[in-house]
Amino acid sequence: MKVLLVSTYELGHQPLAVAGPAGRLRARGHDVACLDLSIDQWDPALGDWADKVAISVPMHTAARLARQVAPSIDGPVACYGLYAAMCADVATALVSRDPDTELCRWIEDDPTLVTEPALPARDLLAPLERYTHLVAGGEEQLVASVEASRGCAHRCRHCPVPVVYDGRIRINDVDAVVADVAQQVAMGARHVTYGDPDFFNGVHHALRVVRAVHARFPELTFDCTVKVEHILAHADVWEELAASGCIFVVSAFESVNDATLELLDKGHTAADAARSVELLRDHGIAVRPSWLPFTPWASLDDVRAILDFVAVHDLVGQVDPVQYTIRLLVPEGSLLLGYIDGLGQWDATRLTYPWTSTLDPLQARFAAIVEAGGDAPIPVVYDALRSEVGLAPLGLTEVADTPRLDEPWFCCAEPTEVQLRAI
Repeated sequence: MKVLLVSTYELGHQPLAVAGPAGRLRARGHDVACLDLSIDQWDPALGDWADKVAISVPMHTAARLARQVAPSIDGPVACYGLYAAMCADVATALVSRDPDTELCRWIEDDPTLVTEPALPARDLLAPLERYTHLVAGGEEQLVASVEASRGCAHRCRHCPVPVVYDGRIRINDVDAVVADVAQQVAMGARHVTYGDPDFFNGVHHALRVVRAVHARFPELTFDCTVKVEHILAHADVWEELAASGCIFVVSAFESVNDATLELLDKGHTAADAARSVELLRDHGIAVRPSWLPFTPWASLDDVRAILDFVAVHDLVGQVDPVQYTIRLLVPEGSLLLGYIDGLGQWDATRLTYPWTSTLDPLQARFAAIVEAGGDAPIPVVYDALRSEVGLAPLGLTEVADTPRLDEPWFCCAEPTEVQLRAI
């Protein structure tokens, strides 16, 4: 069978969601091709070549872009990933969980098929040089991307993961993770991103993975995503993680309004977020917060409070400006349904239940400021946002050189006009 696997967006990384199933399908004797539309144009000839096409939709942006591509394909199309259910009107088949196995079953038309694990087929994708880089110490390094687990043990109400996984996780074999890191190191990677929704869903498993990778490749650095409550609850592990190469942690702070955090069921307070910053810094680890400033409950004071929190905790250089523009998306099946008054009818084009706020004009102005800022220094863009809400600019001319990836986008953000035009 000739199979085309398509990725539209995976946060700037070489897409594991395509490489994983590709490896298993190839091991079963299929003729597999991969296409990543975040870096290459759609090729209609590949669509014509394939007997079946599967498009990865692990997040909102990816699903929005996939919906532009799927109708142009003349043949069976599956959408797979967290947002698969929201592509039902443009796909022949839907796979929400365990795509490595379920895609094989769909392609071979055998619902009881059992498959053996295989190494992700990284060689079928563009080289790591074309993907996100680590920027640290004035240098850029290639980045590997792996997952220690899938799913999430938590049920944050604004997140699409619990809609599919409902508080469950599936851990990945430690040796398999190390083998995937190894092939990316051979491709030039010097840093690893653990792409789990929360790396500490199974903290003991995460430690086993870190120890195994560090033992094999002691020179590698890494980053991971960890909830605030887990950063604090597992304070005893950060010394080991720092010694094993952890240089920054992404954490969903979302808001500094405790009532909003409770509505989102985040499991932390603003004070907890502040403590997590200091705890990680004590171990030489930077934190890169993600934010959700614009919700149906947000006030102008809430937006100002986020900007002030960033200033007070010396985080200006550790927040990508796009984070200040994020507006709540309410996907199908969202756990927030019933918590938001005045939701509109489901919008199948934007993949969200629409809502309005008096802050909508401010969100649009923030987005315009960030887009216009382009390659301007982060403190300049940050000060422009402060001025927009009546806060005095800080006037910083430089910020601490903390490690970061050069892909600033966010899993639950709307696609940019640039991304839409590329499709």
